[in-house]
Amino acid sequence: MHLFYVPNISGAEVILDETESKHAIRVLRLEKGEKIRLIDGKGGFYLAEIADANPKKCKLAIIESERNFSKRNFHLHIAIAPTKNNERLEWFLEKATEIGIDEITPLITERSERKTVNPERLEKILVSAMKQSVKAYLPKLNNQQSFKELVKQPFDGKKVVAYIEEKQTVHLKNVVGKTDNVLVLIGPEGDFSPAEVQLALQNGFQPVSLGDSRLRTETAGIVACHIVNLAND
Repeated sequence: MHLFYVPNISGAEVILDETESKHAIRVLRLEKGEKIRLIDGKGGFYLAEIADANPKKCKLAIIESERNFSKRNFHLHIAIAPTKNNERLEWFLEKATEIGIDEITPLITERSERKTVNPERLEKILVSAMKQSVKAYLPKLNNQQSFKELVKQPFDGKKVVAYIEEKQTVHLKNVVGKTDNVLVLIGPEGDFSPAEVQLALQNGFQPVSLGDSRLRTETAGIVACHIVNLAND
């Protein structure tokens, strides 16, 4: 059954925006009376029926609704340095959403290869991945933030920094427990600077390893995402 994203759903009637309406009626050729699924990105999962097959303003009637669909009992926040090639960061966002992630912050570090991101483009990647993987929660995409600002912010959970300039003896899998909220810092290709690592440690972050291999930024992000999800499987 086809799945559509509607960010604000209230009441028994929903109207798709023009883009989604065109996709439903012109591309998929859906007709009045056919049923579709809706997600709102906030945990709402709905069954709806097409009441008016208008390609510019498709009207739907809500038949069933479920709140907190597949709600997780832990919170995963990954702060990751944007990659020089935008496609690699987008790949991370897509795959992390499919695996399961709650919050993402583009992290600007001393050695960052890219200092700016396009939040509108990244948001579209997240929405598409959420729909593809049939999730009802849209990961929160924060504004890009400097390393110095982020490490000083409070976080109710375990805070870890993955870096490779020094051999880490503690693997992330041995740090994360079931239902732990986790904040993971992933650096750029050139790794975090010694000063940044020291600042993270001073602010309560624990250094961790992601394995023996030297990983690219987006791969490290996916490995961390997988480890935390596996701990809660």
